[in-house]
Amino acid sequence: MNVTIAIKRSISKQICPGIGTMANVSISNDNFTDEHFRNELVVEDPWFELEDCADIHSVYSMCNEENTSNEQVTTNLFQDQQQSISNWMQSQFSTNTHQIQSSIEEPKNDDFQPQVLQLIGNSSNERSIPFSLASFELLNNYGRLIKKSSEENLSINNALTYEARACNNHKLSTEETLKVAGERYIQYSTQKLDGLSLFMHPYGSALSGLSIEETRDMELVHLLLSAAEEVNNQQFHLARKLISRCMWVASESGNPVQRLSFYFAKALEERIDRATGRYTCTDEDRHLKYIKTMALGTNSAFLICHQLLPFSQVMQFAGVQTILENVRSAKKIHLIDFNIRSGIQWTVMMQALAEKSDYPIELLKITAVGSTEKEKFEVTGNTLHSFATSLGLSFSFDIVFLSDMKDFKKESVNIEPDETVAVYCNTVLRTMIPKPDCLENFMKVVRSIGPTVIVIGEVEANHNSPSFLNRFIETLFFYGGFFDCFEECMDRDSPCRRTIEGLYFGEGIRNIVAAEGKERFTRNVKLEVWRAFFSRFGMVEEEFSESAWYQANLILKQFAQGSCCNLHKDGKGLIIGWKGTPIHSLSIWKFL
Repeated sequence: MNVTIAIKRSISKQICPGIGTMANVSISNDNFTDEHFRNELVVEDPWFELEDCADIHSVYSMCNEENTSNEQVTTNLFQDQQQSISNWMQSQFSTNTHQIQSSIEEPKNDDFQPQVLQLIGNSSNERSIPFSLASFELLNNYGRLIKKSSEENLSINNALTYEARACNNHKLSTEETLKVAGERYIQYSTQKLDGLSLFMHPYGSALSGLSIEETRDMELVHLLLSAAEEVNNQQFHLARKLISRCMWVASESGNPVQRLSFYFAKALEERIDRATGRYTCTDEDRHLKYIKTMALGTNSAFLICHQLLPFSQVMQFAGVQTILENVRSAKKIHLIDFNIRSGIQWTVMMQALAEKSDYPIELLKITAVGSTEKEKFEVTGNTLHSFATSLGLSFSFDIVFLSDMKDFKKESVNIEPDETVAVYCNTVLRTMIPKPDCLENFMKVVRSIGPTVIVIGEVEANHNSPSFLNRFIETLFFYGGFFDCFEECMDRDSPCRRTIEGLYFGEGIRNIVAAEGKERFTRNVKLEVWRAFFSRFGMVEEEFSESAWYQANLILKQFAQGSCCNLHKDGKGLIIGWKGTPIHSLSIWKFL
């Protein structure tokens, strides 16, 4: 299979909405399956790829050095968030409906096209598709520059028209660069004799509307796509030459395309090393070190990202609003958080509960459930206790620490009969996908607890197709959105940006591109696949209220780059993205 088929398959999910739903879904290591479908999973598990395993320790020490100021960073964030909380509280219980409706823009249908469940056949039976058309269709899924997908529109003249249009209006975003470069790669691919002869074409005339930097970025993407195709064809000698040329221009400290290309080139190198027996690192060791460093997301790099990037706060405010609406009349509220991290999201809820007078609260209890870094839970609990005390709020904090989530039981959580229970799962279910028995057990236990509401946040991406090229293309565009976001929101030489891109994003790219099977230890699926899975357990999705939408939009307006974010309704769920690229989903669930 070539890049062409990979690109066509991904776009087919976007241009054919309404292909049906799954009634009975189970999970295996590589797929959600039922009687008729095998649905692609997504891996988004992060790591910094290094040529020498010994160098891994330097990455972790860099991250851990930043942790020395975690307490101060957390304190600052609690203080900085007070204005957001204050604004949020003004509309918490008495938001005017007309004000809400007038402040929320109608979601644009073309911002996020709904993904449909994809039939995945045996790769050995895949029929070869002309490279240009199929590849173009996948790339068309991600960009907004090109609106047609018929074969006659794949001429060089049209490519120049789109490039000129983009350049005349604004500097190309990372997504647009990937889109245009991908289209041009398709156009020239039929003329290349091998991976290197692609670059014999006259870039000067073809890219006359672009700056020198943008032209280099186009060439860089060409190199990546060509290298990926050669890796897929097991032409490793050619692939290494392409990767070597890519590394001449790629840089972990350059512009977004250069940074993105750096980590993808390193991931392709590792895939070749794995295939040729040169890879010597132990994935299990890397996984454990990664979990330890990133546990609970409490290091300063993550906390700063929470402050500077809009995604987390938009999801948290909308999620907290939803929980408050569902426990409004409760006197004793019990929150079970399966990925509490710093716990900063609950400061918003604490202040709302402390200030409401219609239903005074007697107790707020939070139970943090997890299986790594117990001491971090304790630090989070102490911080939340201090905050609750400052508000005069009756508060208790419990820790359920498990060696493995498969050991989670109803009896693990201390629930009193008069407590109203809410469950909050933020990017935690994806970590259980490689362990279907663990995920099944988790769902059954949560159902037995009988929560009033469940709020689930996940990565909205699809990076785990059985096809390597599908994953490569999907991942390239997904992380392209993130790298573009960092460029807009953070300085290029920011230590925080270096840590997140190098450790978190770098490992995510490496894990998706280089690893296979059980070695891909963190996975994501899109919201539609979670819907099919949840239906097996009698879960029903709920609509977000107008107030929750209002809170999400209110938070976006507080960010200078908020206009670059897209909020979109996907069925009853919420999708937040960056310049058209979906990033996260948020959904509300109840048991029948």
